[in-house]
Amino acid sequence: MAEEVFLHPGSSFTDPFQGDLLAYFLPESCYAAFFLQFNFMDGTCFKTILSKVVGTAIILGSVMVKLPQIVKVIGAKSAEGLSFQSVLVELLAITGSIAYSVTNSFPFSAWGEALFVMLQTVIIGFLIQRYAGRTARGVVFLLVYLGLLFLLLSPVTPSSVVTAMQASNMPAVIVSRIIQGVANFRNRHTGQLSALTVFILFAGSLARVFTSVQETGDTLLVVTYLVSVACNGIIVLQMVYYWKATKVMLKQRLEPEAT
Repeated sequence: MAEEVFLHPGSSFTDPFQGDLLAYFLPESCYAAFFLQFNFMDGTCFKTILSKVVGTAIILGSVMVKLPQIVKVIGAKSAEGLSFQSVLVELLAITGSIAYSVTNSFPFSAWGEALFVMLQTVIIGFLIQRYAGRTARGVVFLLVYLGLLFLLLSPVTPSSVVTAMQASNMPAVIVSRIIQGVANFRNRHTGQLSALTVFILFAGSLARVFTSVQETGDTLLVVTYLVSVACNGIIVLQMVYYWKATKVMLKQRLEPEAT
């Protein structure tokens, strides 16, 4: 016969996990509403936990968001169609978000994916230089960027500088996508640009609008993600529009190697 479990008033079967739940997912009032009062219809708390879950999912997905792009470039030993200038401007935007979020002590679930996207973007920037025959320049790029990142995250950098960088995110995101979009338009194909990466970035930006409203309430951050949604959407449309042309181009590139 199974042993019966009796919960004392004010206790819950989730009590052993209360510390983790309060630290990562729920404010104390919502913990009480859900697990002590069993009020699962609390709209505010539902949006809070949904935001936390979505934010955590975005962070987990971001670990591999640009991996398809990296694998595609390494596999082809070519970064054709990828703009190094676009990577630099994108890094400016990502770095600004990281520094701004850390300075303002935003929860990691509200910005954590920026860290992983930044690391992968840096790798792509190095690969672009590497496969263009400029490995030494790629190494210099890595060292300079990591040095600047360390400086920005240190107490030496004034908060006004960090805020200015976040404010520059909108034009940075726009310029980054315009550079890539113009490159696609001129080439009439999207080259080694990974469709999976592009679609994930678009979906992630869209989800981040909701989590930023819910977890930070920071207008600057929300507007930045709205701009990112619009700009990533343009690249998504180009991926669809140039899909057949890109397949033909890549096939032509492979045929000489096979002969």
